[in-house]
Amino acid sequence: MADSEWLSSSSHCSWGFSGVFPGSSQLAFSRAVSYSLPDVVLFCDLQFSSDGVGFCVSTFNIENSTMIGKGNDFASRPTTYKVNGKDIQGWFSLDFKSEELHHVPLIQNTQARSQIFDGLQYMLSLDNVVKIVQPQEIWVNVQYDSFFREHGLCSEDYILGMPKEFPVTWVSSPEVSLLKRLAAKISNNTKLIFRFLPEDLVEPTTKITYGELLKDLKSIKAFASGILVPKQFIWPLNKDLYLDPATSLVKDAHALGLEVYASGFSNDESCISHNYSYDPSLEYLQFIDNSDFSVDGVLTGYPPTASATIACLAHTKCNALSPPGIDTAGGGRPLIITHNGASGVFSDSTDLAYQQAVKDGADIIDCWVRMSKDGVAFCQGSLDLNGSTTAATSFGGKMTIVNEIQNKSGIFSFDLSWNEIQTLKPNLIGPFSESNLNRNPAAKNCGKFMTLAGFLDYAKASNISGILIGIEHAAYLETRGLDVVAAVSNALIKSGYDKETKQHVLIQSEDPPVLSAFMKFPKFKRVFEIEFDIGGVSQPSVFKIKEFANAVKLRRSSAARVDGFYLSGFTDALVDRLHNANIEVYVGILKNEYMNLAFDYWADPMVEIVTDTWSVLADGLVTEFPATAAAYFRSPCSDPEKNELTYTIRPAIPGGLLNLASFGMLPPAPPPAPMLEPSDVHRQPLPLCPTEPMFRTFRCRLAPGAKLAADG
Repeated sequence: MADSEWLSSSSHCSWGFSGVFPGSSQLAFSRAVSYSLPDVVLFCDLQFSSDGVGFCVSTFNIENSTMIGKGNDFASRPTTYKVNGKDIQGWFSLDFKSEELHHVPLIQNTQARSQIFDGLQYMLSLDNVVKIVQPQEIWVNVQYDSFFREHGLCSEDYILGMPKEFPVTWVSSPEVSLLKRLAAKISNNTKLIFRFLPEDLVEPTTKITYGELLKDLKSIKAFASGILVPKQFIWPLNKDLYLDPATSLVKDAHALGLEVYASGFSNDESCISHNYSYDPSLEYLQFIDNSDFSVDGVLTGYPPTASATIACLAHTKCNALSPPGIDTAGGGRPLIITHNGASGVFSDSTDLAYQQAVKDGADIIDCWVRMSKDGVAFCQGSLDLNGSTTAATSFGGKMTIVNEIQNKSGIFSFDLSWNEIQTLKPNLIGPFSESNLNRNPAAKNCGKFMTLAGFLDYAKASNISGILIGIEHAAYLETRGLDVVAAVSNALIKSGYDKETKQHVLIQSEDPPVLSAFMKFPKFKRVFEIEFDIGGVSQPSVFKIKEFANAVKLRRSSAARVDGFYLSGFTDALVDRLHNANIEVYVGILKNEYMNLAFDYWADPMVEIVTDTWSVLADGLVTEFPATAAAYFRSPCSDPEKNELTYTIRPAIPGGLLNLASFGMLPPAPPPAPMLEPSDVHRQPLPLCPTEPMFRTFRCRLAPGAKLAADG
């Protein structure tokens, strides 16, 4: 079982911040205390050395969480034991003296997580956790009492013999006999918790399956004050990873006076329910802030996220969104700007994506205007319909390469009539689907494409702050006899947006002549998109931009520097120089999937939102998941001046993780991003496609022999 952190709606407990640091390490425990609510409880999976010293270690076979089998004095000492009827080979704590275990380095036992702390921290005894970390409370879990008893090591004697100053307030075990023995002897200040394992497994001391025990909670009440269960016991998932209706477990247990704690929470879980749209806070809220019940606690490897959910997000769904700062002088929070609507939930630029975006609290909904062969302007994320629609099944013969647009083949909107396009279906494919992080597969082909006129009609009738119209490849489209600038201008005039006073109009393009063409509409805001990474902007470039734009859209990696998935700094001078010229700065594209996030964001998309808001000082956040941004801005933690809570969501600190790692484990630093010069303003170089998916632009040039993957 992986190391984790315990948090509850009334108290908090943890294995440490194991989502970022090696589980049960001093770093994991101490950062759990520092970054979580004050009443966090550290969770210690107790195992014993041969001389009876209790250690906190996250895996039974300690090879899985340490370097004990990797080229050291212990590498030649594996053993095999029979555990619950099965032979297990590996390295086990009871084969080593405590003095030896204190010198065993710990590692991160989940491959997708940061590895730069491997070997820096050593196994900790429970005594050292108390002395070094000094937690307020500790939860001791004894997973293998029968095994250790068979080999002369008594969990019961150890627990009863702990010094009184040890703040152990919870003891759990999946073994009935241990809890029954402790029930008659342990202090009333310590809660005994029965830990349920998967229903088909057999409890070793009663020889009854955990599924059968689950049906007899009254018998559990005789020796325990609560239960710790896998989260699926409460909110089951179906085979397609959507939530089934909740079970009655929490209400049944509470009716008997049993507390209920849920385990298995992790921000970087690939099998998280699609109902949560890869926002881990939504999963916690499902357990602590629904209209029917609330669990008494959650066990997680990411305690700051659970703390933030409890302190900042619970019971805020009905809070009103504070008004955004529409211009640089207006103050207020950043604009929530969609990228092809709520395209993290529904196929991009469909009616469903826009409806979801408005429902989720977006301020600005966007339409990237494409042209059909017969001149119909419509909304779509790309001129290439091959990926985002089912075009390949019907019009594969129209696959072609247009080098002016991209360096791979595609089926382009200007080669199909509007009637032909309407025969297609949307095709929702997430940027990390190859890693099984699929987006809302039940709605994969749902939704209708919208003409620009239809989009404008829908936007006008919606309660939003405004619209963003994106224009790309205008010069090339002219060679095909399609005037996208005129099509947009005419549509905006026809819908009355040239005289609109309630909603704002943003025109975005990387092409200065396109933006200049809209200067005849003085109320429109012109957004210059910088499609490649920059590390700064020269003053002459700022003057150039001011000639045709009053806002700039930066890539995420231009606003916050990330080296090998670690946050290394902010481009403060870049943003400051633009702000000093009264040029707004929008940052994007934000995505919720943990693979899109630097490790310093703790696999929590809300931490990136907070960082872009308070450290980057972005005026707008461009996101495919507007609900996540809106949830933060509805929370009391989004306004530090009014925040009277004891906990808030903190921005990520550049170098916060890198500075803790040993030099040999650090990733190589990339070359510095270039300064934006005046020549770049009028002719942006197509960027070379980086290797990391999180930094890819939609359009980039490939290195020789490289393959194009998900965009960033």
